[in-house]
Amino acid sequence: MSAILSSVAPAQDAQAHELDIVRQAGHIGAEVRGVRLSGTLQPEVFGAIKVALFKHKVLFFRGQQHLDDAQQEAFGRLWGELVPHPTVPSRDGTRLLELDSRHGGRANSWHTDVTFEVAYPQVSILRAVVIPAYGGDTVWANTVAAYDSLPDDLKALADRLRAIHGNDYDYAAARSPSDLDEEGARRYREVFTRRLLEAEHPVVRVHPETGERSLVLGHFAKKLVGHSTNDSGHLLSVLQSHVHRLEHTVRWRWTQGDVAIWDNRATQHYAINDYGDQHRVVRRVTVAGDVPFGVDGAKSVDRTAPAVRAATAGAAA
Repeated sequence: MSAILSSVAPAQDAQAHELDIVRQAGHIGAEVRGVRLSGTLQPEVFGAIKVALFKHKVLFFRGQQHLDDAQQEAFGRLWGELVPHPTVPSRDGTRLLELDSRHGGRANSWHTDVTFEVAYPQVSILRAVVIPAYGGDTVWANTVAAYDSLPDDLKALADRLRAIHGNDYDYAAARSPSDLDEEGARRYREVFTRRLLEAEHPVVRVHPETGERSLVLGHFAKKLVGHSTNDSGHLLSVLQSHVHRLEHTVRWRWTQGDVAIWDNRATQHYAINDYGDQHRVVRRVTVAGDVPFGVDGAKSVDRTAPAVRAATAGAAA
């Protein structure tokens, strides 16, 4: 346990033990039972959930059918300021991002949410609205465990690297040729990339709450600063291979009304596109994050063109 986490955990251990927590895998993931999520949770219950999240990285709650859009947002506000997606329009009157399989909302690759922003979200909260009869699971990976698994010499290299992240990732190219809604995927990509956003992050960030080191990678990571495109690709692939090692992951089979909460500063996830033409709808709120800093203390840098940044800020207002 890190020095930062150990300094706050003892006072909260009693609260954490009050939760009915069932671990789902060895390095990541736990189901929390007996909690009805809302924006009016008792402070001690919310505090226990927060401590559990830092430990398990992703928490699952079944049977939350009582939540609607407004209630999901109210619960999200307990974690901090809600931020809309910077390019994809929110549902009317909300800051929710709806991912609807009938409109191209499938992300069949490993990623951390919105790392093309300099202060990407700290927490994401996903609610299952329409779930297919089979398929459509989501897998999460513990990027702290991934860093810890690196050999010492690779850790030393990763500690010094910085990477450019951008939102011009081609979702369509990552999808199977057999995918049914190619036109929907094309339209979704057009919206997703209507403003090109970039940020430079340390490949290894230090978690501001726990002090843990984690890898900041995923499909938005395009190139390593100071390295050729070819070398960047090889190095990113080697580091990413430690993230999605099966022992660092947990897989969740959704049912309608489930809620997943993950620490977006210590995880990646992968929504499996294996459900054909069945309908799948999930809705997500994200909580404003902090600017990452690396092992050397150097912070992330916004690489987005000023005119694009101004347009993005105006659209989010």
